[in-house]
Amino acid sequence: MVTTARPVERLGTSRSWSDRPGFRVLRALLRRPSSAVGLAVLLFWIAVALTVTFIVPFDPLATDVSARLQPPNATHWFGTDDLGRDIFRRTLYGARISLPAGFLTVAGALLIGSVIGAVAGYAGGWVDVILMRIADMVLAFPSIVLAMAIAAALGPGLKNALIAIVVVLWPEYARLMRAQVLAIKTQEFVTAAESLGASRHRLLLVHILPNTQAPLVVKATLDVGAAIVLTAGLSFIGLGAVPPAPEWGAMIREGQRRFSQWWMATFPGLAIFSVVMALNFLGDGLRDALDPRRRGR
Repeated sequence: MVTTARPVERLGTSRSWSDRPGFRVLRALLRRPSSAVGLAVLLFWIAVALTVTFIVPFDPLATDVSARLQPPNATHWFGTDDLGRDIFRRTLYGARISLPAGFLTVAGALLIGSVIGAVAGYAGGWVDVILMRIADMVLAFPSIVLAMAIAAALGPGLKNALIAIVVVLWPEYARLMRAQVLAIKTQEFVTAAESLGASRHRLLLVHILPNTQAPLVVKATLDVGAAIVLTAGLSFIGLGAVPPAPEWGAMIREGQRRFSQWWMATFPGLAIFSVVMALNFLGDGLRDALDPRRRGR
């Protein structure tokens, strides 16, 4: 009896694009109205940050004293400040500062905290004790107070404010990563890989770390909003972006001195509110999409 050998399919070639994990997560987000709205709002602000110089090709620092303190009108949609600068332009240009600040600080904290947490959880012993006690010392201080102290010590400026926020946030990622590593390294598939002769580095990098991504991604998404608020808070008290930079927190600080000109602080505040709410909605959706126990609820 003659049999015809069937060609062996390559791993992954039979999987359609719609079945890939990224598309499954995207479908789960779009099925949830709040997550879809959050994703749309976040993409809108990212698009603004990337294209504002083409959409609004005007200098956000340009002054016009003859138009100072005008309320919202047909010419100046968001009104003007005490130097005649257009609030609408400055709010849009503020996305180029506030959004990257939030993403960069969380990325830095995620990188540092993940490395420290992975080492602490996998090595154990005195390494774990020392690293976690350092993290506990940072967590013992209220975030805003510690960030203020570090920023004040380094001096006013957006760069120093971002460094302060990274220092404040990394211990949370270290503890989360440590907990994930401790839970995963006792799983059967890790034990099987170790029995087959896998090195410690391969166990950590190939078998353990890829399975820790979901909770870290969710936390990072939620923390971007917190980092934006913290950056704005430092700018509000004079420890962040230095005027006349069109950063949302600095703009609110300028507006709080003129309470009757409500538009000066309202529109930058609404920008922060919309971004933070969008990230919270998106984070909730990612939590449900990446957790198999929550799918289908």
